Amino acid sequence: MEGDSPVKATASPLLKVEGLKVHFPVRAGILQRVVDTVKAVDGISFEVPRGTTVGLVGESGSGKTTTGRAIARLVPVTAGSIQYSGKELVGLSNREFFPYRKKIQVIFQDPFGSLNPRMSVYRIVAEPMEIHFKEWSRSQREDRVADLLRKVGLDPEAMRRYPHQFSGGQRQRIGIARALAVEPECIICDEPVSALDVSVQAQIVNLLQDLQDELGLTYLFIAHDLAVVEHISDEVLVMTGGKIVEQASAEAIYRNPQHPYTKGLLAAIPEL
Repeated sequence: MEGDSPVKATASPLLKVEGLKVHFPVRAGILQRVVDTVKAVDGISFEVPRGTTVGLVGESGSGKTTTGRAIARLVPVTAGSIQYSGKELVGLSNREFFPYRKKIQVIFQDPFGSLNPRMSVYRIVAEPMEIHFKEWSRSQREDRVADLLRKVGLDPEAMRRYPHQFSGGQRQRIGIARALAVEPECIICDEPVSALDVSVQAQIVNLLQDLQDELGLTYLFIAHDLAVVEHISDEVLVMTGGKIVEQASAEAIYRNPQHPYTKGLLAAIPEL
């Protein structure tokens, strides 16, 4: 990214993952016995320094999305350690983990499927506030929603409308506003631009960069497109078969890839 912010200059690990494994049992038969195991994530380790963007790139089925979901506690961890600001998250009860749900938020891949079509934009963005900031009044929540919509490039009047009334890029902006609603420190961006047109992708990536500079956010940016990851990331992790096969700065990955899989991903980028 251009122009390192003051936050990045003094970056320290916000997120530290060690030996993370996420295995899913394969069941068959009337009794649903376990006949095999899918090793979606199989012993990976990495750090995400505070205020930076670490890109996690790989093809579909590589385990990258499962990694993000494990950090956000959306899927169970089989083994390993996930530390946030030095605090171990694996093994915490739901009650103990609750404060971290505010600190770690997710922007999902599908900007339509991740938004409840029956809820207005106000309800979508305000719902996390009702959970984590119970003391806020209705007017405080409305002011906060209006401010967030302006921050992501939407008219505050949009809060009265519904998801189907917006384009894909606008819906993703709503998803970003929802992720920001509870003032998180770390955002897991799970392929946030892969479902969008190329021109809109650039707008959303630029928005994420601007928000990071303004708010000091930390991103784990998951994608299958190395070109997008290279543009937004400080560090890049290349993942396949549940393992990280290469890790380097974005510039080094793009200019001098070492692993054959990384070279294959770069070769797959279309040239204009």
